[in-house]
Amino acid sequence: MEKIVAIVVTYNRKELLKECINALINQDYPKCDILVVDNASTDGTKEYIVEELKNGKVHYINTGSNLGGAGGFNYGMKEAYNMGYEYMWLMDDDCIVKDDSLKELLKMDQELDGNYGFLSSKVLWKDESICKMNIPKRSLFKKVEDWNINIQEIIMATFVSFFIKASVVKELGLPIKDFFIWADDIEYSRRISRKYKCYLVNSSVVIHKSKNNIGSNIIKDNSENISRYKYAYRNEQYLYKREGLVGKLYYKAKIIYHILKLFFSKNNNNSQRKCKKNIIISAEREGRKFNPNIEYVE
Repeated sequence: MEKIVAIVVTYNRKELLKECINALINQDYPKCDILVVDNASTDGTKEYIVEELKNGKVHYINTGSNLGGAGGFNYGMKEAYNMGYEYMWLMDDDCIVKDDSLKELLKMDQELDGNYGFLSSKVLWKDESICKMNIPKRSLFKKVEDWNINIQEIIMATFVSFFIKASVVKELGLPIKDFFIWADDIEYSRRISRKYKCYLVNSSVVIHKSKNNIGSNIIKDNSENISRYKYAYRNEQYLYKREGLVGKLYYKAKIIYHILKLFFSKNNNNSQRKCKKNIIISAEREGRKFNPNIEYVE
């Protein structure tokens, strides 16, 4: 197999990026290039990458501004396609691959004779437990529960070790850059699984060095960036309305559940509850009219 590239999107996480790149360079499969997509970091990432560029396997592009994860993968995949890569392996800068992560994906590619939409790795957290935010979905309502079966059909996965052929990218387009953050990978994987069978490969394992193993949670999050959750609820509205009546009902029930859970939460005072409720409701309403374009590489 030839022309494989790992696409790593980064933003102001130089130390994690170093670890990510070192793991990719030192993995067992030597024929994988690395394309770093920098969302205009200001922490010295560009200066660090200059040394890495001496390794002919590492390539670097700076987007010029923070396009978010969605825009970064859109940008990087378009660039990788134009560079002639046949396979793209997507990951965030806090994804640390194991020596055989890619080899196991390639084994499955051969076993399936290329008949799949995408392949996804099993994602562990720093303590080697299952990373909760990266559990793939087998259906709209069910997540993967059995981690012993090596290959399972899934319909949704995240961009933490996501393996896809350039031919599928050409046919079905790029991640939606207007999503900015959150649900861009879920939407993209579901777009693919609506046409092709897609799989979780449990023998391919990566580590996700996220801050915690809870994931994004507006109810527990009281940081200054709480307004960013508007992207999550708006984007998911777009995703689930595409699933027809069942998807719309599922999303409506999810919104109601989150609001109820918010008001019974001891983690928030009345002002915080009101602020978060307004974010959820306004984002849900915006999502009804949200109809972004899907870009194609050609």
